[in-house]
Amino acid sequence: MSSISESLAKAAAILAANGIAEPRREAASLVMLATGKEKIFLFAHSDYELTGLETSKFESLLDRRAAREPLQYISGVQEFYGLEFEVTPDVLIPRPETELLVEHAIELLKPRASQRFCEIGVGSGCISISILHHLPGATAIGMDVSTSAINIARRNSEKHGIGDRLQIIESDLFENSGEDRFDMIVSNPPYVPSVDLEGLQPEVRDFEPHIALSDGHDGLSIISRIVEQSPRSLVSGGFLLMEIGINQSPVVVEMFESGIWRVPELFPDLQGIPRLVCSELI
Repeated sequence: MSSISESLAKAAAILAANGIAEPRREAASLVMLATGKEKIFLFAHSDYELTGLETSKFESLLDRRAAREPLQYISGVQEFYGLEFEVTPDVLIPRPETELLVEHAIELLKPRASQRFCEIGVGSGCISISILHHLPGATAIGMDVSTSAINIARRNSEKHGIGDRLQIIESDLFENSGEDRFDMIVSNPPYVPSVDLEGLQPEVRDFEPHIALSDGHDGLSIISRIVEQSPRSLVSGGFLLMEIGINQSPVVVEMFESGIWRVPELFPDLQGIPRLVCSELI
């Protein structure tokens, strides 16, 4: 057994040796998970001796993180847009840049009399649930091809009290959406080209679901299908809002046929990379 300070030092050294970017911060997270203590306790009681059970749990968690398993999968949760979401290896870990998608969706839907939207690839549900949380009058359908992801999204929707406003169905794009027409379609589709998967950091490459990361081709095929199929599911004046990858914006903009869509607008992320594309159906 060892004290909190000794455990932190040991974990930080091991994590640093295994290429973890912020080893001290992550070491503290692992100790908190193992002991159930808050961060303030760790620093106020650094001489606290971990029990045998806490030590065993800590060692197990440390081994997992040293093997580059994401901390979010180890803890089972990730914060996104001010809310906490359950995450497992069946869904992507919500990312800060995707909060831009939520911000713009809320901004576009807020002034509309009707606020019904659809999400393609609902995953953990973080996008739809965050939008619904901030727009009490909105309703949505979330669709995904993964049954496991759907189950997680449903649990997250119930956790945040919007289960009655979010219908979650298994569907390949709009296949099972029926005759519904939406005021907006949102999506964070699989846009990583398959050739780029190997170069991703181990946490992403080895643990996150590839079906949610890549289309298995050039990263553009699902985006293209969404643009092509969306007009049949949007009201006139409805919006398509999507997250896209680095260097994809010129090709994606060309997918929006004039006469059907208004000129697409691009929105950069915090690094200045065009991260969102938005267009209005004429």
